[in-house]
Amino acid sequence: MKSAIYTIFFLTLLSCKKEKQISTDKIPADSLTVQTTKKSDTVPTKPNQQVFNFVTDLCTSKGYFDANKYTEEEIKGAYTLWFDLRGIMLDTPSVFSLQDLTEIRRDNAKILAKLDKDFAEKKAFLEHLTVVNVPYWQNIKKLQYESLLQKYEMEKLRIAAYSDPSILLKSNTGNKCRNFTTALNSTDEQMFSEWKKLREQMSKMNADPERIINLFNEHLNSPDKKDYAAIDLITFGWGNCMNGEIQSPSHDGRMNQEFESLFIKIDADCDEP
Repeated sequence: MKSAIYTIFFLTLLSCKKEKQISTDKIPADSLTVQTTKKSDTVPTKPNQQVFNFVTDLCTSKGYFDANKYTEEEIKGAYTLWFDLRGIMLDTPSVFSLQDLTEIRRDNAKILAKLDKDFAEKKAFLEHLTVVNVPYWQNIKKLQYESLLQKYEMEKLRIAAYSDPSILLKSNTGNKCRNFTTALNSTDEQMFSEWKKLREQMSKMNADPERIINLFNEHLNSPDKKDYAAIDLITFGWGNCMNGEIQSPSHDGRMNQEFESLFIKIDADCDEP
């Protein structure tokens, strides 16, 4: 009788252990399914590699970019801001000599009309320029646009001022560069005094300071001294001063890095500098 009871008890225990083992085996199966799902969610999308060809001063390059992140049009827009728009956006004549002064006074209306046309085209171009949709490049585009507006207003005043300096007094430039504006609309004595100060400052920044002062003295003793004074005070005085007030994008190492970071890799064929 006891033997029968032990046998039944032993079989009962064995049955319980098997049930527990089977139940434990089911847990990893469910857990593995969840982990597999999580892993598949975190697998990065395979790059859709495409090529953008571009040139710089010394190099012809192929940039390989991920079309899943950027379009070719966006890359091209960033390249335009980075490389093509480094220089002067508006083409206006410079005035350094009496002949330049005569021509800009004679052709004043024609030059202003050309400036208006050039500005309208550049403005429309920037407005429709598609760039990479990240804060850095969107901000560069905004700065470039604002810089264009400011440069246009400045150039209109500069061109007109060679014929009528009083237009600078009527402008909304406030106290910016006021010393040059005042000198151009003052007595000859005040005008020549400010002119002399300007030339002295210019000589300190020139490799041949003596030449700058000698040229000033030569022009001061010329019958055209008022015209020479107007050229310097508008071109090198007011003009350079106002250029310094224009907020333009910095084409620096940061911009180079931001442009290069748009690519997976860049293959460049460069000439010797």
